[in-house]
Amino acid sequence: MKRFITTLAILLVVIVAGMTALVLLVNPNDFRAYMAKEVEQRSGYQLVLNGDLRWHVWPQLSILSGPMSLTAPGAQQPFVSASNMRLDVKLLPLLSHQLAVKQVLLKEAVIRLTPDSAAQRPANAPQGPDDAAPPTPLTQRWTFDIDNLQVADSLIIWQQGNGEQLNVRDLNLQLSQNAQRYAHIELGSRVSRDQRELLLKLNADVDLSRYPQHLAATVNQLDYQLSGADLPREGVKGQASLQAEWRDNDAFSLKNLALSLNDSQLSGSASGTLGNRPQIALDLHSPALNLDPLLGLETHISSDGQRIQAQRGGPAPVIAQPEQDNAGSLFNQMDGQLALTVDNLNWRGLTFNGVTLQGSSNNGLVTLAALTGKIGNGQFSLPGSVDFRHTRTQIALTPSLQNIAVAPLLKAFELPASLNGDLTLNGNFSGSGLSVPDFKRAWQGSAEISLDNALMAGLNFQRMIQRAVERSSSRVHAAAGPENDFQHITGKMTLQKGLLA
Repeated sequence: MKRFITTLAILLVVIVAGMTALVLLVNPNDFRAYMAKEVEQRSGYQLVLNGDLRWHVWPQLSILSGPMSLTAPGAQQPFVSASNMRLDVKLLPLLSHQLAVKQVLLKEAVIRLTPDSAAQRPANAPQGPDDAAPPTPLTQRWTFDIDNLQVADSLIIWQQGNGEQLNVRDLNLQLSQNAQRYAHIELGSRVSRDQRELLLKLNADVDLSRYPQHLAATVNQLDYQLSGADLPREGVKGQASLQAEWRDNDAFSLKNLALSLNDSQLSGSASGTLGNRPQIALDLHSPALNLDPLLGLETHISSDGQRIQAQRGGPAPVIAQPEQDNAGSLFNQMDGQLALTVDNLNWRGLTFNGVTLQGSSNNGLVTLAALTGKIGNGQFSLPGSVDFRHTRTQIALTPSLQNIAVAPLLKAFELPASLNGDLTLNGNFSGSGLSVPDFKRAWQGSAEISLDNALMAGLNFQRMIQRAVERSSSRVHAAAGPENDFQHITGKMTLQKGLLA
């Protein structure tokens, strides 16, 4: 045992002495030009390492660098810049004065996805013949040949097509891949904008074997939490998982989509194409969809029976609220189709069952081909259209209601509960705006109605007639009966800026 320990100690001393000698004999600065040359040959990007390179032996043999930058050809700003970089290297290749990098660590990096950091063709580049094949974009020449990449405490600056800038802060990324170009990604970040904050945590596997022609990914788990101004006090949070594919013709597909939003769940698939005007098709199913907490419409019952809308988590300041304008609406920037089925849906305190929605969007005009479902003992159909092509949203609906209880509807729309019964309605309504105040001020239309089991608060026509007869003749005495006698009312109604007639 003593001999074994002695042998082990000698071996350890030899290894330490060998590594020390290797570190002393090999100058990491000798690899500076080699690394810059390799990066430029593989991708066209220019790698700049500032300051001296130095060894770091424990716990991993590494090369430490000062500030670094990676710049695309012709770009005015670097694509990546970091305060320091660490290269974990393999020991044995150093014996032959070769550099083999196992992992790259960037700390406090700034990643720019802006026009100034994008690759540009030189102004004096020669022009080929008109019928020549277009050159390969510089961005497609980039290949990721590092087995492991770690980015810590970093920032992404992303400038969108409309010029607005989005900052992704506290970025922590761990990326690893094998020889077959199958990668594993773990990511965490925080996005803040307009007094709202989005927290993300991602775990995914990506198939890069046929990139850039084809890209496949499996999102094992995505945790998110959205909170801030004009959102529910508790925010919106949940998890998601899916399988995604993308092809070089900008076509994509999402399969086995599972998404939770607070206490709601969605599953289904999506497909479409991206480009100047995206085309998206969604096929979704939800066993339970509770819109009230998602829209900040949690309600309570006061002493007088009226519903009071709960406040949201801090409205945005008035100076930050622009005038309503649909020019930037998603419906004016993309087209699509939606097929949605919901087993149980809650909205404004109402419970719907078996809801089916078939809709499409084309150039800002949303067409609701079918919106059907059941509520209580009744059912409804609500086809129509929503037009986002104007400054204010224009809505046109053709409702058909069968045996819908009136009292819950009045409470849901913050109207006095002065009428009760089962409503049957067929009509046409139109207006601007989607809120309850808009409905009260800017909607109009007409409908034929039929009300069974009708009861108006303070009014009972049958009892009024009986009492009138009793007063006119002492010989007539109406039998005592319940005050809430059943009544049946039919007629036609009109709505004009909140006034019913």
